[in-house]
Amino acid sequence: MDGIPAALNVTVVAKPSPSGGRTAALVLLGPGLLWTVLFFVLPFLVMAAVSLTERTGAEWGFSFVHYADFFQRGPYLEAMLNSLEVTAIVTVVSILLAYPFAFILAEMVPERWQRLALILAVLPFWTSYVVRSYAWLLVLASNGVVNKSLMATGLVDVPLDLANTRTATVIGFVHFFVMLTTLTIYANLKQLPPNFRKAAADLGAGPIRTFLHVTLPLTVPGVAVGAFLTFVLCIGDFVTPQILGGNNELLMPQLIMLQVGRRADFGAASALSIILMVVVTIAYVASARWLRLERSR
Repeated sequence: MDGIPAALNVTVVAKPSPSGGRTAALVLLGPGLLWTVLFFVLPFLVMAAVSLTERTGAEWGFSFVHYADFFQRGPYLEAMLNSLEVTAIVTVVSILLAYPFAFILAEMVPERWQRLALILAVLPFWTSYVVRSYAWLLVLASNGVVNKSLMATGLVDVPLDLANTRTATVIGFVHFFVMLTTLTIYANLKQLPPNFRKAAADLGAGPIRTFLHVTLPLTVPGVAVGAFLTFVLCIGDFVTPQILGGNNELLMPQLIMLQVGRRADFGAASALSIILMVVVTIAYVASARWLRLERSR
């Protein structure tokens, strides 16, 4: 204004209302929260309620019998131990195979070819999960490619029992999940500042020492994330053990499906599912806690 000095000519900016910010946040978060409540929280509560019921004749009652059965019945504990053993083996083997593969992709393949190499590596995984399981069953069969190759070279005289075994299940799992672990480690390797390794080289560290003391410690978070994802997907998988394992070894997902398909015991199936979820939750908490400790160092 003409009559007001320039020093007093101040533009007033209105602050956003806190209630308006909360409303906008709720509008943005609403669909996600609604989806979570409808398709995770409510089904979980229903499953938890069913796991605490027992049918006596025509009546239903509250009971912890399904949880007690898990600790009292040998096959139930054996199924859990089998699942943990198979998952641990698959996770370790996947990491041992994925790390060199990710390192070659990130450090040795020229930058202009890395995207093509990743596409070629992921391309087989566009095939159906079930089709790949049956393909491995054919490869590992008595008259499959592996046994025919071994017999043709004279390494064995009779076909090896590879199909319908734990070995077949582990091979199938590793083939399915090694690329997932490779991608997490590869992403971690690409985020490393190159100056760290250059500084180690300037201080006299050779390639092996630089890898052991610089590259490997800094990529541990990527390894941990890949290991956790492999653990979660492997311990809850039903298709691969069912096709490649041949029902010779009972795992937790198969045990849960048996309760539903053959016995129609939804209470036992719900209790076993919740126990499996508790195991996964413990693994998640341990992994998250360990990653926080690593970041704080």
